[in-house]
Amino acid sequence: MTDPAEHLERYLVGGAVRDQMLGDASGDRDWVVIGATAERMEVLGFRSVGRDFPVFLHPVTGEEYALARRERKVAVGYRGFEIDAAPTVTLEEDLARRDLTVNAMARSPDGTLIDPFGGAADLKAGQLRHVSPAFVEDPVRVLRVARFGARFAGRGFEIAAETEQLITTMVQNGEVDALVPERVWRELELALGEDHPRVFFEVLRRSGALARILPELDTLFGVPQPRDHHPEGDVGTHTLMALEAAAALSDDTRVRFAALVHDVGKGTTPQREWPRHIAHEKRGVRQVKAMCQRLRAPHGHRDLALAVTGYHLLMHKLPELRTTTVLKLLQALDAFRNPANVELFALACQADADGRGGSKQPYPAAELLARYAAAARDVDLKDLTTALPGSKARGREARRRRLAAISEVQSIWRTAHPR
Repeated sequence: MTDPAEHLERYLVGGAVRDQMLGDASGDRDWVVIGATAERMEVLGFRSVGRDFPVFLHPVTGEEYALARRERKVAVGYRGFEIDAAPTVTLEEDLARRDLTVNAMARSPDGTLIDPFGGAADLKAGQLRHVSPAFVEDPVRVLRVARFGARFAGRGFEIAAETEQLITTMVQNGEVDALVPERVWRELELALGEDHPRVFFEVLRRSGALARILPELDTLFGVPQPRDHHPEGDVGTHTLMALEAAAALSDDTRVRFAALVHDVGKGTTPQREWPRHIAHEKRGVRQVKAMCQRLRAPHGHRDLALAVTGYHLLMHKLPELRTTTVLKLLQALDAFRNPANVELFALACQADADGRGGSKQPYPAAELLARYAAAARDVDLKDLTTALPGSKARGREARRRRLAAISEVQSIWRTAHPR
């Protein structure tokens, strides 16, 4: 069977070319098509999937093939573009609308590199540089560049000074204010999945974008904390250290997001109370709820973030807690119906503990919480339905048995770990 793509003038573009040149395994491969129409693509068997511009899926491989296009800014925001995907659009015109030079290269089927904007040189020099002044027309690029900064920081890449200045200008001109919540969350979640997510927030803060997009985080910088617990300095510094610690502990973006927002309540502490932050957990829970609602964060990210924000101090004192408090914590985590919550919560709390100045200390609370949860979850309650017909009586007896199981674990633990 003949590959229908052979009938098209096509080029591999974007991240696939970049990753090939870096020696990385590329995920999706995207193609741009020159000189074709939507009707021609459909005749060849490609399936149209583009809502805002002509994108098609290959009938066999499922890879994306997009018609080359020009873009003209006609309104604010990332949707404020007029699209021209006529057959006369050239490859260079299509590449010119892309964000960074390292993403504006193409490769023909015979392997020839097309690099009109110096992407290969910037890749070699470790520079993330905008393609053209048209960069300022799309506010999503501010988030994308910050995310690429987080992705390639471990390789020594830096954002070019002129690109950083352009981003700052976009912020000052109010362009980022047009970002919609769905795009902010998408880029935020992707950034949380990178190797060095803290860089994403550092880039946004340098340009002033963090204050516009995530003000709850921006206000943490410059807020002091007690030095005996936080030798690293202010809350903002600790927040990014906790995020980096979370990235070392887990690939799960729920854990990383929870570590990122766990101390946002400290940003609302009155200055007269500094450096103490009494009841910051309660204030933080309210802020995280509002933040997640604004960003339209998925429930899994929201629920773990709320749990960590509200209970991370309890977790740090877990060996000292009464059995009744331990049970309340497990119930708040929904640990009996969703046992995976226990590990996620413990990891985020450990990231808080690890994300401080000084030497890294063991975190035995994680193991203890797992033991408590397993013991309480394994309590046999099957007989209660017939033995105690009343739901309140069953609940009281289930609570008594779980507290007894927790108490047994606590006794063993304290014997093995005397103060």
